[in-house]
Amino acid sequence: MNCRVNLIELVILWIACGLQAVAQTATPVLATPAATSNLSFIDTSIENASPLYWELDEAGETQVYLLYDHERDSPNRAAGHWHFRVEGKPKANVRLVLNNFRNVWNGKTGVPVSEKSIAYISTDGKNWQVVNAKLLPPGDRVELNLELPDSGSLFVARLPPYRLSDLEQFQNEIREHPLVRFEEIGKTVQGRSLEIISIGKPTAPHRVFLRGRAHPWEPGGNWVIEGLVRRLLAGDADSLRFLTRFNVAILPLANKDGVAAGRTRFNMLGKDLNRNWDLPANEHLCPENYALEKWLERAIAEGRKPHMALELHNDESGKLHVSRPEGMDHQTYLGRMARFEELLREKTWFREGSTNASFKNAGTLGEGWLVRYGIPAAVHELNCNWIEGLQDYPSSKNWKLYGSQLCEVLETYFDENK
Repeated sequence: MNCRVNLIELVILWIACGLQAVAQTATPVLATPAATSNLSFIDTSIENASPLYWELDEAGETQVYLLYDHERDSPNRAAGHWHFRVEGKPKANVRLVLNNFRNVWNGKTGVPVSEKSIAYISTDGKNWQVVNAKLLPPGDRVELNLELPDSGSLFVARLPPYRLSDLEQFQNEIREHPLVRFEEIGKTVQGRSLEIISIGKPTAPHRVFLRGRAHPWEPGGNWVIEGLVRRLLAGDADSLRFLTRFNVAILPLANKDGVAAGRTRFNMLGKDLNRNWDLPANEHLCPENYALEKWLERAIAEGRKPHMALELHNDESGKLHVSRPEGMDHQTYLGRMARFEELLREKTWFREGSTNASFKNAGTLGEGWLVRYGIPAAVHELNCNWIEGLQDYPSSKNWKLYGSQLCEVLETYFDENK
């Protein structure tokens, strides 16, 4: 009996010693409360907020970790969208370090930020101004130094956002216009409606198709589309003349689910909506592309085939991607795209140029629609850091200006290619 008691006492003593050792060796990894006092919270409850987590390190620095979205059946991953609200002491200085920019494209690691990258801040989520974004070693982190306003609350974004609510407001403004027609063509993975907006008279001799926001982080195309539509509906002599030359069909927000979720590149089932256009779309994994493909095939069958298609994106180059597909004579197409680029330079602020003579990407809408349907198409990137032709930063105002300038480009282009 005494032996049994002694054994129990030894076990209790061993456990107690172990707990004491843990208590003596454990050290906190987060900052002390005194070091965290400027920052109260990073709010991701706002519309189009980027998924992330954040913590305060031992030095009191705020480390923000963007969450990747991943491509199906691929090592590709993407994190390049940031949009959130910082809350803290009024007038306080807050330093943020953004992490997780080691993206993978086509199986290769790449970083979607550079020393040219910028960021935007806003006190109301509507009016935005540029702030510096410093690239930190080893070239895959971004530092933002912010001064909070009197309210202690500040919106921070990669680019001036274009949200689902912005699209809904714009659509409501134009819905009753006699030259505007809405057609629901399908639904997204999560059941959001996809609509084609047609501007102009069905009897116009030429037809243009525009798609925006295949990649959720890239809002520039939406502002361009809005600028173009507003110009066409202005009701002045020039806009009326434009509409005697061409009409426009638009899928304004191809990846609505991704925009709502604050994602970077893929749809909610891991599909890139600007890939796989060399093949029929998968109805279940890629309903957004399937719906557009069926709309296009109906339009062709009804004699409404587009004479040009533009896929609008953002990146750090701002080039016009003109493909050279294998196995076809594309000299007529290349000649027309060369003239289109010339007109962009003459009549808009575009200066970045087009891709080189070896560029080809069978998966893009630009090349896929050219090869499969014979539609002159291109992927038009919009520089997310700088507008060379204006010597100014990107903004909703500057992108809408570009959209309005496109009307004259299209008029001249079609006059020369009757």
